[in-house]
Amino acid sequence: MRSPSWSRPRPLLLLLLLLSPWPVWAQVSVTASPSGSPGAPDCPEVCTCVPGGLASCSALSLPAVPAGLSLRLRALLLDHNRVRALPPGAFAGAGGLQRLDLRENGLHSVHVRAFWGLGALQLLDLSANQLEALAPGTFAPLRALRNLSLAGNRLASLEPAALGALPLLRSLSLQDNELAALAPGLLGRLPALDALHLRGNPWGCGCALRPLCAWLRRHPLPASEAETLLCVWPGRLTLSPLTAFSDAAFSHCAQPLALRDLAVVYALGPASFLVSLAACLVLGSGLTACRARRRRRCRTATLRPPRPPDPNPDPDPHGSASPADPGSPAAAAQA
Repeated sequence: MRSPSWSRPRPLLLLLLLLSPWPVWAQVSVTASPSGSPGAPDCPEVCTCVPGGLASCSALSLPAVPAGLSLRLRALLLDHNRVRALPPGAFAGAGGLQRLDLRENGLHSVHVRAFWGLGALQLLDLSANQLEALAPGTFAPLRALRNLSLAGNRLASLEPAALGALPLLRSLSLQDNELAALAPGLLGRLPALDALHLRGNPWGCGCALRPLCAWLRRHPLPASEAETLLCVWPGRLTLSPLTAFSDAAFSHCAQPLALRDLAVVYALGPASFLVSLAACLVLGSGLTACRARRRRRCRTATLRPPRPPDPNPDPDPHGSASPADPGSPAAAAQA
Protein backbone atom coordinates (compact mmCIF):
# COMPACT_ATOMS: atom_id res chain seq x y z
CA MET A 1 0.00 0.00 0.00
CA ARG A 2 1.33 3.40 -1.02
CA SER A 3 2.01 5.99 1.57
CA PRO A 4 -0.33 9.01 1.32
CA SER A 5 2.43 11.38 2.38
CA TRP A 6 3.50 12.23 -1.23
CA SER A 7 0.09 13.61 -2.19
CA ARG A 8 -0.15 16.19 0.59
CA PRO A 9 1.96 18.91 -1.16
CA ARG A 10 -0.54 19.20 -4.07
CA PRO A 11 -3.02 21.50 -2.23
CA LEU A 12 -0.09 23.56 -1.05
CA LEU A 13 1.15 24.00 -4.64
CA LEU A 14 -2.28 25.15 -5.80
CA LEU A 15 -2.43 27.63 -2.99
CA LEU A 16 0.93 29.10 -3.95
CA LEU A 17 -0.18 29.51 -7.60
CA LEU A 18 -3.34 31.30 -6.58
CA LEU A 19 -1.46 33.67 -4.31
CA SER A 20 1.25 34.43 -6.88
CA PRO A 21 1.32 38.18 -7.88
CA TRP A 22 1.79 37.28 -11.60
CA PRO A 23 -0.60 34.45 -12.31
CA VAL A 24 -0.21 32.93 -15.74
CA TRP A 25 -3.86 33.39 -16.68
CA ALA A 26 -3.75 37.12 -15.89
CA GLN A 27 -0.74 38.08 -18.04
CA VAL A 28 -1.37 40.80 -20.71
CA SER A 29 0.82 42.33 -23.38
CA VAL A 30 2.71 45.42 -22.23
CA THR A 31 3.92 46.36 -25.70
CA ALA A 32 0.60 47.62 -27.13
CA SER A 33 0.48 51.39 -27.52
CA PRO A 34 -2.45 53.29 -26.02
CA SER A 35 -4.97 54.90 -28.33
CA GLY A 36 -3.93 58.31 -29.59
CA SER A 37 -0.16 57.80 -29.21
CA PRO A 38 2.53 57.07 -31.80
CA GLY A 39 2.24 53.57 -33.16
CA ALA A 40 -1.52 53.35 -32.65
CA PRO A 41 -3.41 51.50 -35.41
CA ASP A 42 -4.95 54.70 -36.80
CA CYS A 43 -1.83 56.86 -36.52
CA PRO A 44 1.35 56.92 -38.68
CA GLU A 45 4.27 55.55 -36.73
CA VAL A 46 6.35 58.74 -36.67
CA CYS A 47 3.47 61.10 -35.91
CA THR A 48 1.54 62.05 -32.81
CA CYS A 49 -2.22 61.59 -32.91
CA VAL A 50 -4.99 62.88 -30.71
CA PRO A 51 -8.63 61.82 -30.49
CA GLY A 52 -10.74 63.17 -33.31
CA GLY A 53 -8.51 62.01 -36.16
CA LEU A 54 -5.71 64.62 -36.00
CA ALA A 55 -2.21 63.43 -36.92
CA SER A 56 0.59 65.89 -36.20
CA CYS A 57 3.76 65.21 -38.20
CA SER A 58 5.09 68.78 -38.17
CA ALA A 59 8.80 69.66 -38.15
CA LEU A 60 10.11 66.08 -38.21
CA SER A 61 12.38 66.49 -41.27
CA LEU A 62 10.32 63.89 -43.11
CA PRO A 63 11.46 63.36 -46.74
CA ALA A 64 8.12 61.86 -47.83
CA VAL A 65 4.54 61.42 -46.75
CA PRO A 66 4.52 58.85 -43.94
CA ALA A 67 3.06 55.44 -44.59
CA GLY A 68 0.20 53.91 -42.69
CA LEU A 69 -2.43 56.59 -43.27
CA SER A 70 -5.84 55.57 -42.00
CA LEU A 71 -9.34 56.17 -43.25
CA ARG A 72 -10.16 57.59 -39.82
CA LEU A 73 -7.74 60.51 -40.21
CA ARG A 74 -9.47 63.86 -40.53
CA ALA A 75 -6.47 66.22 -40.39
CA LEU A 76 -2.84 65.64 -41.36
CA LEU A 77 -0.20 68.22 -40.47
CA LEU A 78 2.97 67.80 -42.55
CA ASP A 79 4.25 71.37 -42.43
CA HIS A 80 7.92 72.28 -41.98
CA ASN A 81 9.31 69.01 -43.33
CA ARG A 82 11.38 68.09 -46.42
CA VAL A 83 8.76 66.62 -48.72
CA ARG A 84 10.16 67.75 -52.09
CA ALA A 85 7.73 65.83 -54.35
CA LEU A 86 4.32 64.21 -54.15
CA PRO A 87 4.17 60.94 -56.14
CA PRO A 88 1.00 59.27 -57.46
CA GLY A 89 -1.27 58.10 -54.66
CA ALA A 90 0.80 59.87 -52.00
CA PHE A 91 -2.15 59.83 -49.57
CA ALA A 92 -3.53 56.37 -50.29
CA GLY A 93 -5.71 55.08 -47.50
CA ALA A 94 -6.65 58.54 -46.18
CA GLY A 95 -9.95 58.87 -48.01
CA GLY A 96 -11.60 60.57 -45.03
CA LEU A 97 -9.03 63.38 -44.83
CA GLN A 98 -10.56 66.86 -44.59
CA ARG A 99 -7.52 69.04 -43.83
CA LEU A 100 -4.02 68.74 -45.27
CA ASP A 101 -1.17 71.10 -44.35
CA LEU A 102 2.00 70.96 -46.50
CA ARG A 103 3.49 74.39 -45.79
CA GLU A 104 7.24 75.00 -46.02
CA ASN A 105 8.45 71.69 -47.40
CA GLY A 106 10.48 72.94 -50.37
CA LEU A 107 7.89 71.18 -52.51
CA HIS A 108 8.62 71.61 -56.23
CA SER A 109 6.77 68.73 -57.91
CA VAL A 110 3.18 67.51 -57.56
CA HIS A 111 2.13 64.55 -59.68
CA VAL A 112 -1.20 64.86 -61.44
CA ARG A 113 -2.47 61.85 -59.43
CA ALA A 114 -1.00 62.88 -56.08
CA PHE A 115 -4.38 63.84 -54.57
CA TRP A 116 -6.41 60.93 -55.94
CA GLY A 117 -8.75 59.47 -53.35
CA LEU A 118 -9.11 62.69 -51.33
CA GLY A 119 -12.68 63.39 -52.32
CA ALA A 120 -13.57 64.64 -48.81
CA LEU A 121 -10.69 67.15 -48.54
CA GLN A 122 -11.88 70.67 -47.67
CA LEU A 123 -8.67 72.57 -46.84
CA LEU A 124 -5.34 72.27 -48.66
CA ASP A 125 -2.35 74.45 -47.76
CA LEU A 126 0.59 74.35 -50.22
CA SER A 127 2.00 77.75 -49.30
CA ALA A 128 5.68 78.69 -48.88
CA ASN A 129 6.98 76.04 -51.28
CA GLN A 130 8.79 76.13 -54.65
CA LEU A 131 6.05 75.22 -57.10
CA GLU A 132 6.61 76.69 -60.58
CA ALA A 133 3.85 74.94 -62.52
CA LEU A 134 0.87 72.67 -61.94
CA ALA A 135 -0.17 69.94 -64.36
CA PRO A 136 -3.71 69.96 -65.78
CA GLY A 137 -6.09 68.06 -63.54
CA THR A 138 -3.96 68.30 -60.39
CA PHE A 139 -6.87 69.42 -58.19
CA ALA A 140 -9.68 67.83 -60.22
CA PRO A 141 -10.37 65.03 -57.66
CA LEU A 142 -10.89 67.56 -54.84
CA ARG A 143 -14.56 68.25 -55.51
CA ALA A 144 -15.25 69.13 -51.84
CA LEU A 145 -12.37 71.61 -51.55
CA ARG A 146 -13.30 74.94 -49.93
CA ASN A 147 -9.94 76.57 -49.15
CA LEU A 148 -6.80 76.38 -51.29
CA SER A 149 -3.56 78.24 -50.58
CA LEU A 150 -0.80 78.47 -53.19
CA ALA A 151 0.78 81.56 -51.65
CA GLY A 152 4.51 82.04 -51.55
CA ASN A 153 5.43 79.84 -54.50
CA ARG A 154 6.99 80.57 -57.92
CA LEU A 155 3.93 80.29 -60.13
CA ALA A 156 4.22 82.41 -63.28
CA SER A 157 0.95 81.09 -64.74
CA LEU A 158 -2.09 79.22 -63.54
CA GLU A 159 -4.20 77.54 -66.19
CA PRO A 160 -7.90 76.71 -65.71
CA ALA A 161 -7.18 73.03 -66.40
CA ALA A 162 -4.87 72.87 -63.37
CA LEU A 163 -7.59 73.86 -60.93
CA GLY A 164 -10.39 72.16 -62.80
CA ALA A 165 -13.99 72.71 -61.80
CA LEU A 166 -14.11 73.23 -58.03
CA PRO A 167 -17.76 74.04 -57.33
CA LEU A 168 -17.35 74.57 -53.56
CA LEU A 169 -14.09 76.53 -53.46
CA ARG A 170 -14.64 79.75 -51.50
CA SER A 171 -11.10 80.97 -50.77
CA LEU A 172 -8.06 80.99 -53.10
CA SER A 173 -4.71 82.43 -52.01
CA LEU A 174 -2.28 83.36 -54.79
CA GLN A 175 -0.26 86.12 -53.17
CA ASP A 176 3.52 86.34 -53.40
CA ASN A 177 3.94 84.45 -56.67
CA GLU A 178 5.13 85.59 -60.13
CA LEU A 179 1.74 86.04 -61.79
CA ALA A 180 1.34 88.82 -64.37
CA ALA A 181 -2.24 87.85 -65.27
CA LEU A 182 -4.80 85.11 -64.78
CA ALA A 183 -5.76 82.92 -67.70
CA PRO A 184 -9.21 83.58 -69.19
CA GLY A 185 -11.82 81.21 -67.82
CA LEU A 186 -9.97 80.46 -64.58
CA LEU A 187 -12.33 82.36 -62.27
CA GLY A 188 -15.39 81.39 -64.29
CA ARG A 189 -14.97 77.75 -63.20
CA LEU A 190 -15.11 78.72 -59.50
CA PRO A 191 -18.73 79.76 -58.96
CA ALA A 192 -18.57 79.81 -55.14
CA LEU A 193 -15.34 81.84 -54.91
CA ASP A 194 -15.71 84.98 -52.78
CA ALA A 195 -12.21 85.45 -51.29
CA LEU A 196 -9.23 85.93 -53.60
CA HIS A 197 -5.82 86.98 -52.26
CA LEU A 198 -3.57 88.46 -54.97
CA ARG A 199 -1.07 90.92 -53.52
CA GLY A 200 2.65 90.49 -54.05
CA ASN A 201 2.48 89.55 -57.77
CA PRO A 202 3.99 91.51 -60.71
CA TRP A 203 0.64 92.20 -62.41
CA GLY A 204 0.98 93.76 -65.85
CA CYS A 205 -1.48 96.47 -66.88
CA GLY A 206 -3.05 95.38 -70.15
CA CYS A 207 -5.84 93.50 -71.84
CA ALA A 208 -4.92 90.25 -70.09
CA LEU A 209 -6.21 91.70 -66.82
CA ARG A 210 -9.74 92.16 -68.13
CA PRO A 211 -11.25 88.95 -66.61
CA LEU A 212 -9.61 89.61 -63.24
CA CYS A 213 -10.75 93.24 -63.09
CA ALA A 214 -14.28 92.21 -64.01
CA TRP A 215 -14.27 89.70 -61.13
CA LEU A 216 -12.94 92.33 -58.71
CA ARG A 217 -15.78 94.70 -59.59
CA ARG A 218 -18.29 92.00 -58.64
CA HIS A 219 -16.37 90.99 -55.49
CA PRO A 220 -14.92 94.12 -53.83
CA LEU A 221 -11.80 93.53 -51.75
CA PRO A 222 -11.13 95.02 -48.32
CA ALA A 223 -9.62 98.48 -48.56
CA SER A 224 -6.35 97.35 -46.98
CA GLU A 225 -5.80 94.75 -49.67
CA ALA A 226 -7.19 96.76 -52.60
CA GLU A 227 -4.63 99.53 -51.99
CA THR A 228 -1.73 97.09 -52.34
CA LEU A 229 -3.06 95.42 -55.49
CA LEU A 230 -1.12 97.25 -58.24
CA CYS A 231 -0.10 96.59 -61.84
CA VAL A 232 2.82 97.92 -63.89
CA TRP A 233 2.40 99.45 -67.36
CA PRO A 234 4.71 97.84 -69.95
CA GLY A 235 7.68 100.08 -70.70
CA ARG A 236 6.79 102.50 -67.90
CA LEU A 237 7.59 102.89 -64.25
CA THR A 238 4.07 103.88 -63.19
CA LEU A 239 1.76 101.78 -61.08
CA SER A 240 -2.02 101.63 -61.19
CA PRO A 241 -4.47 99.95 -58.82
CA LEU A 242 -6.35 97.07 -60.38
CA THR A 243 -9.59 98.20 -58.79
CA ALA A 244 -9.43 101.49 -60.75
CA PHE A 245 -9.96 99.84 -64.15
CA SER A 246 -13.52 100.02 -65.44
CA ASP A 247 -14.89 97.97 -68.30
CA ALA A 248 -14.53 100.99 -70.59
CA ALA A 249 -10.76 100.91 -70.03
CA PHE A 250 -10.66 97.67 -72.02
CA SER A 251 -12.80 98.90 -74.94
CA HIS A 252 -9.80 98.73 -77.28
CA CYS A 253 -9.19 95.08 -76.45
CA ALA A 254 -10.51 92.28 -78.61
CA GLN A 255 -13.62 90.71 -77.21
CA PRO A 256 -13.24 87.03 -76.31
CA LEU A 257 -15.49 84.65 -78.17
CA ALA A 258 -18.65 83.58 -76.40
CA LEU A 259 -19.38 79.92 -75.82
CA ARG A 260 -21.95 79.93 -78.63
CA ASP A 261 -19.42 81.42 -81.05
CA LEU A 262 -16.83 78.87 -80.02
CA ALA A 263 -19.34 76.09 -80.61
CA VAL A 264 -20.06 77.40 -84.10
CA VAL A 265 -16.36 77.63 -84.89
CA TYR A 266 -15.68 74.12 -83.66
CA ALA A 267 -18.68 72.78 -85.59
CA LEU A 268 -18.06 74.57 -88.91
CA GLY A 269 -14.30 74.23 -88.87
CA PRO A 270 -14.09 70.45 -89.38
CA ALA A 271 -17.09 70.50 -91.75
CA SER A 272 -15.57 73.15 -94.01
CA PHE A 273 -12.27 71.30 -93.98
CA LEU A 274 -13.94 68.08 -95.13
CA VAL A 275 -15.86 69.90 -97.88
CA SER A 276 -12.66 71.56 -99.11
CA LEU A 277 -10.86 68.23 -99.06
CA ALA A 278 -13.63 66.55 -101.07
CA ALA A 279 -13.63 69.38 -103.65
CA CYS A 280 -9.87 69.10 -104.04
CA LEU A 281 -10.14 65.34 -104.55
CA VAL A 282 -12.84 65.77 -107.22
CA LEU A 283 -10.87 68.44 -109.11
CA GLY A 284 -7.68 66.45 -108.88
CA SER A 285 -9.39 63.31 -110.17
CA GLY A 286 -10.90 65.27 -113.12
CA LEU A 287 -7.56 66.77 -114.12
CA THR A 288 -5.87 63.39 -113.88
CA ALA A 289 -8.55 61.78 -116.11
CA CYS A 290 -8.24 64.56 -118.77
CA ARG A 291 -4.48 64.22 -118.89
CA ALA A 292 -4.73 60.45 -119.22
CA ARG A 293 -7.25 60.77 -122.08
CA ARG A 294 -5.04 63.26 -123.90
CA ARG A 295 -2.04 60.96 -123.58
CA ARG A 296 -4.00 58.04 -125.02
CA ARG A 297 -5.03 60.13 -128.04
CA CYS A 298 -1.49 61.23 -128.73
CA ARG A 299 -0.22 57.65 -128.42
CA THR A 300 -2.91 56.36 -130.86
CA ALA A 301 -2.04 59.03 -133.44
CA THR A 302 1.64 58.16 -133.23
CA LEU A 303 1.16 54.42 -133.69
CA ARG A 304 -1.28 54.75 -136.72
CA PRO A 305 0.56 53.97 -140.14
CA PRO A 306 0.68 56.80 -142.74
CA ARG A 307 -1.96 56.66 -145.52
CA PRO A 308 -0.50 55.78 -149.02
CA PRO A 309 -0.99 58.36 -151.83
CA ASP A 310 -3.88 57.83 -154.28
CA PRO A 311 -2.49 56.73 -157.73
CA ASN A 312 -5.56 58.08 -159.58
CA PRO A 313 -6.48 61.41 -158.09
CA ASP A 314 -9.90 62.69 -158.94
CA PRO A 315 -10.03 65.36 -161.69
CA ASP A 316 -11.13 68.84 -160.93
CA PRO A 317 -14.90 68.73 -160.41
CA HIS A 318 -15.24 71.93 -162.49
CA GLY A 319 -13.34 70.38 -165.42
CA SER A 320 -10.36 72.67 -165.21
CA ALA A 321 -6.88 71.61 -164.33
CA SER A 322 -5.07 72.96 -161.38
CA PRO A 323 -3.08 76.12 -162.02
CA ALA A 324 -0.12 74.41 -160.52
CA ASP A 325 -0.21 71.57 -163.11
CA PRO A 326 2.36 72.43 -165.80
CA GLY A 327 0.67 70.17 -168.35
CA SER A 328 -2.69 71.85 -168.20
CA PRO A 329 -3.97 74.03 -171.13
CA ALA A 330 -4.23 77.04 -168.86
CA ALA A 331 -0.57 76.80 -168.01
CA ALA A 332 0.34 76.51 -171.72
CA ALA A 333 -1.78 79.55 -172.63
CA GLN A 334 -0.13 81.57 -169.90
CA ALA A 335 3.25 80.57 -171.21
